[in-house]
Amino acid sequence: MNTITENRQHSFRETGSKFIGHLFPVTSREHFEHKLNDIKSKYPDATHHCYAWRINPTAVEEFSQDDGEPSGTAGQPILNKLKSHEVVNCGCIVVRYYGGTKLGTSGLIQAYGRSAELCLQKAKLSSIIPTQNIEITYPYNQQKEIDQLKNRFDLKEIEGQYLEKVTIKMACRSDQADDFWDALKQLEHIGITAERLGNGYVTMSNN
Repeated sequence: MNTITENRQHSFRETGSKFIGHLFPVTSREHFEHKLNDIKSKYPDATHHCYAWRINPTAVEEFSQDDGEPSGTAGQPILNKLKSHEVVNCGCIVVRYYGGTKLGTSGLIQAYGRSAELCLQKAKLSSIIPTQNIEITYPYNQQKEIDQLKNRFDLKEIEGQYLEKVTIKMACRSDQADDFWDALKQLEHIGITAERLGNGYVTMSNN
């Protein structure tokens, strides 16, 4: 899976109609609705504001909207492009100004899909790595053991508290999580304890 970190925009004309595509990162439905309201206020006289979004890398949710265009000719082609690039936490809105000539079903599908594709081609994609998040608590004098685990596994520290003992939340690649968990359980006798927190993800730039 991939995601984007920056907004992208692209516009073109097709048989008199103008299509303006907006691609942007989003993390929730509410976040997308806020962006949609911004776009609508920017282009209040547009004929259509069609869109699609995909969110939640751990259990992907997706939605598309034709906004008055014939069913399946606008939102779905946009969504299909997001899916073909395997992007999540991403939304795309295509604004159309009708130019007086009907494009027909196939023409609309092509135009809306093209608008999303052109935005995606301009985007910098980052890989999404599925993880399992684990909280580890240990005495300060066992830091060497934790450092060895960090060298052995692909881990990312999410959060840390340094009080009487150290408590850190680590994201471990899902395909290494079981082995990491087994390694932690073998250290319980020296005061290192762990708790599984559930699934998550981290992003990694492809550039």
